[in-house]
Amino acid sequence: MMRVAIIHDYLNQYGGAERVLEALHGLFPTAPIYTSIYDPHAVPSVYHAWDIRPSWMQRLPAWRRLFRAYVLLYPLAFESFDLSAYDLLISSSSAFAKGIIPRPDSVHICYCHTPMRFAWRTSDYLAREGFGAARRAALAPSLALLRVWDVAATQRVDAFIANSRAVAQRIWRYYRREAVVIPPPVDLPPWRETPPGAYFLAGGRLIPYKRLDLAVQACTRLMLPLKIFGDGRDRARLQAMAGPTIEFLGRVSETERHALFAGCRAFIFPGEEDFGIAPLEAMAAGRPVIAYAAGGALETVVEGVTGRFFRVQTVEALMDALVATFTERYDAHTIRRHAEQFGRETFVERMRSFIGAHIESGKAEGCTS
Repeated sequence: MMRVAIIHDYLNQYGGAERVLEALHGLFPTAPIYTSIYDPHAVPSVYHAWDIRPSWMQRLPAWRRLFRAYVLLYPLAFESFDLSAYDLLISSSSAFAKGIIPRPDSVHICYCHTPMRFAWRTSDYLAREGFGAARRAALAPSLALLRVWDVAATQRVDAFIANSRAVAQRIWRYYRREAVVIPPPVDLPPWRETPPGAYFLAGGRLIPYKRLDLAVQACTRLMLPLKIFGDGRDRARLQAMAGPTIEFLGRVSETERHALFAGCRAFIFPGEEDFGIAPLEAMAAGRPVIAYAAGGALETVVEGVTGRFFRVQTVEALMDALVATFTERYDAHTIRRHAEQFGRETFVERMRSFIGAHIESGKAEGCTS
């Protein structure tokens, strides 16, 4: 029996990366999950029954509030894990998890959500986070160290999987490593066609780089109803700029989430994402997506068929796209069929096939060496 462990960056938030983790756990349900920090209150209750093993960072003072301040400790935390008992290691990483130290004869496959954004796309990241010049200057030496460590850590990975072609290109640019593209899984609730509602929908983790401020301002200026689900540190800023047609729902259950997708007029996706699962969840409900034309949206939204793009990341460009949807017609069945290409079963089968082929090729190389 092959002994398997799964390694994930952190479990103090819930988003697309955690949905990939759920699928990986479903593929290897007895595998322990190693992570830097684990907040049971931030993830679905089903996680509480999993074998989750946080690092020594879990004992740091006020880690829930200061987890970003401890940025230079994450590489040490992942390198400290003793993973010598495992034959197969699968890291789910957008930052540090791929930096584990595997046993020499084990296989390490990294599902890469993106090379760490704050280290490699620093100017864009810091601008969106609102960091001033002094704080940027103070961070520069730390980020330089992280880039050096990050490149070195990739040498411990036997094979990379990227969640999109855009991420595969970044992996080659920064690491000079090839990556196979396997899009992340999308939950496909039972299909039941319903007429679109009057409101637009947006949401997820409310953090600056998601650019939900564009959706809030555009719908406020047009006096269009917008519902926003999810929570995060950007919520107070977004609420401060919101007009009376904007409704913040906070965290919602999966059942409520699916109902919101099914009942909206269209889903707004204004940020540049590495892939973006939420647009496909909207498409699974037969609803079109209004997306900024960049990143993973270019690989999931078919313009004129499953939604439309706005090509300049401004409030005015998004307003034009919103207005245009009132004269457009979309076929819900066609949109649903497109989403079905990205279902969880497809993801699991592709992952199983890739892992199996890579293990077999490793065995063959071992026999001939």
